[in-house]
Amino acid sequence: MATFRLQGSRVLAVDMTGDAVKAKNGSMVAYDGHVSFKKMTGGGEGIRGMVTRRLTGEQMTVMEVRGNGTCWFADRATEISLVQLQGDKLFVESSNLLCSDAALRTGTTFTGLRGATQGNGLFTTTVEGTGQAAIMSDGPAVALRVSGDYPLTVDPGAYIAHQGNLRQKFQSGVTFRTLMGEGGGEAFQIRFEGDGLVYVQPSERNTIGGDV
Repeated sequence: MATFRLQGSRVLAVDMTGDAVKAKNGSMVAYDGHVSFKKMTGGGEGIRGMVTRRLTGEQMTVMEVRGNGTCWFADRATEISLVQLQGDKLFVESSNLLCSDAALRTGTTFTGLRGATQGNGLFTTTVEGTGQAAIMSDGPAVALRVSGDYPLTVDPGAYIAHQGNLRQKFQSGVTFRTLMGEGGGEAFQIRFEGDGLVYVQPSERNTIGGDV
């Protein structure tokens, strides 16, 4: 299995010994050794994945990187975080996924109102299996623990990914105080319950809910 390591916070180095990884198309910045690159269809899921992503509107263009050597990846100087999967599933916006072990399965899943409030659509990308993935964020990402005693409420514009046994609940942030002009947050929020991790970034996307 390929070895993922960070060089600084904005460059991912992947050491390969005959292994393969899937990476965002065009994200290679350097490599040494004998490495080949091949563009993949459907986010690495073949023709079926290509059709599914076209139907759902979830865009993801990836390349397979295979060989012996080290390859360095980066994208627009965004911050990179490593996620270890142990047979579980990572939910991540396709625009925030930089690289993953080739053995990890990728797909799409329905997000419902969460995706709608983020302005990213009703579907998102999943990464499942055992291995590593690298996700990107606007500023250093923070992994927040959710447990049975400590549910978590997240601003949709700051959310980038989550993993574990988590349930999502869409809720409105509009209260009497916000209607009176005394609010200071998003009109819509995501509440996570269960056991797992939620990754957030210190920067907010524009969402359809907007500030209240």
